[in-house]
Amino acid sequence: MSTPRPDWAPADLSPLDRKLGIEITDHDPDRLVATIPVAGNEQPFGLLHGGATCALAETVGSWAGALHAGPGGQVVGIELNVSYLRGATAGTVTAVCTPVRRGRTLATFRIEMSDDQGRPTASARLTTFLKQA
Repeated sequence: MSTPRPDWAPADLSPLDRKLGIEITDHDPDRLVATIPVAGNEQPFGLLHGGATCALAETVGSWAGALHAGPGGQVVGIELNVSYLRGATAGTVTAVCTPVRRGRTLATFRIEMSDDQGRPTASARLTTFLKQA
């Protein structure tokens, strides 16, 4: 991890994130990175489930929004758009979240997801509502 989690941020991910095996590997607010294993998160045809992909996008975008809101701030996703580009059938999918716009009450993030070979698997955009402390 190149940028550690801020001391004021929650020490743990959500119960859903834990169930899915999502891990944040870099808390850089300009390039937040997280991973999800494909194993255990497949749909019936052996591909990473679309819902798991959405959960990964929502997690990294919401954490990026929380880092922007700062200590005591709150964030909630209000719009998520995901385009699936390639099925991931094994290994790990990595999500890289970068800001599109960070305002006082709304922040929008782009999330690019790729497989272990660096091939794009999905592209997402998350808009969050922010309540700063």
